[in-house]
Amino acid sequence: MVKYQAYAEYKDSGIEWLGEIPSGWFISSIKYLCYVNDGNHGEEYPKESDYTSEDEGVAFIRGGNILNYAITNKDMLYITKRKNESMRKGRLQAGDILFVNRGDIGKLALIDKKHEGSNLNSQIAYLRCLDEKINNKYLLYFLASDYINNLLLSMKMGSVLTQFPIGNLLEIKVPLASHGEQKKIANFLDHETAKIDHLIEKQQQLIELLKEKHQAVISHAVTKGLDPNVPMKNSGVEWLGEVPEHWTVKRLKHISPKIGVGLVINPSTYTRDEGVYFIFGGDVKEYGFDLSKTRRIAKHDSDNLLPSRLNYRDLVSIRVGYPGITAVVTQELEGANCASVILIRKGKYNSDWLCAAMNIWVGRQQVELASYGAAQKQFNVSDAIEFIFPVPPKREQNEIANFVEETRNKFDSLSQKAQAQIALLKERRTALISAAVTGKIDVRNWQAPMVAEAQTELSA
Repeated sequence: MVKYQAYAEYKDSGIEWLGEIPSGWFISSIKYLCYVNDGNHGEEYPKESDYTSEDEGVAFIRGGNILNYAITNKDMLYITKRKNESMRKGRLQAGDILFVNRGDIGKLALIDKKHEGSNLNSQIAYLRCLDEKINNKYLLYFLASDYINNLLLSMKMGSVLTQFPIGNLLEIKVPLASHGEQKKIANFLDHETAKIDHLIEKQQQLIELLKEKHQAVISHAVTKGLDPNVPMKNSGVEWLGEVPEHWTVKRLKHISPKIGVGLVINPSTYTRDEGVYFIFGGDVKEYGFDLSKTRRIAKHDSDNLLPSRLNYRDLVSIRVGYPGITAVVTQELEGANCASVILIRKGKYNSDWLCAAMNIWVGRQQVELASYGAAQKQFNVSDAIEFIFPVPPKREQNEIANFVEETRNKFDSLSQKAQAQIALLKERRTALISAAVTGKIDVRNWQAPMVAEAQTELSA
């Protein structure tokens, strides 16, 4: 972090977590600085008939509509004007600060003119600043500081915090400079955090580009092979185009010796606290498994349910939810069982090669075409067995599988470096906010670069 000047004099704040504050600052509580309301908690929640279209309704903001301290209209619900009129408690004004106090606790947003008049669900409280006492942007930054994050962490029981009572919010102590200085601090943080956010966005764009490049490289290997000079032929499948001349094109039922589904009849009756892993769709990730929350099934039950019992090098594909995502069964999962997934038995093919083919556009677009369901997409085994794939000889399958693994490792490493950079930038952002709103740095003489440059030219 850039070195900033400290204040000349400090005094004890009287608050242990805060320590010293500049001598000219004072402490107050949110209850004396803001009007605070817990959204529509306690009021009648909208019924299905109370929802309407964007053109005819009023935005009904939920926790999921809060992103990066602002409101996103993605997945926004809209209530009728009549319902909005009856839910007066949750109606918003420009400048209000939203604080999620149930669910994803601690998320913040500042209401702009565009969302003035919107309404809130019962998960969100709003703070309406008394302008003569506190600058709303300053308070927003204070609520985004390490000190509030640590307060929320301290209240968690285990890893869960289900709600943050309004009473607790009202009692939060806020260190305050003069109103003019608060505005200066807010302007400083607007400028500096915007620079950091720009760097974060660049890293996020890099991650997306890496994903696209990674998929393109693997897709080319799986559909065209690794030899750029190999003679090509028409595959006979319009959407597939040309494939290497010596490859064949086969349906999945002619590649795998057996394709079925996991246990579908009352799988929950087999769930136990102990036993072997019991794989459901939510445990399957691209090329692997997340076993952190996987259910269990008794070993003798798994052994008796042979059609859904997993063997090393079988493939498991998500059937419902995010259909088509596929992983290869590891040695650790030998003898485990599965439910409500597509189970592709190992055969004379390379399982890692077929896994890659399922995870790239070749498999995914066929899954997409076969999928149905509005709330949750899914596809059936009767469709899966007819999926078409370009099939190289076993030797090339092995080479392609090795290439895919090397490519994934390389791109994963680059993505992890970008993610680490994002984490560092976020830490820097929070540290800067925390330092500014508690007086650890003095920004009274700070000027926005354009202003500073103009003044330098005038004095030259």
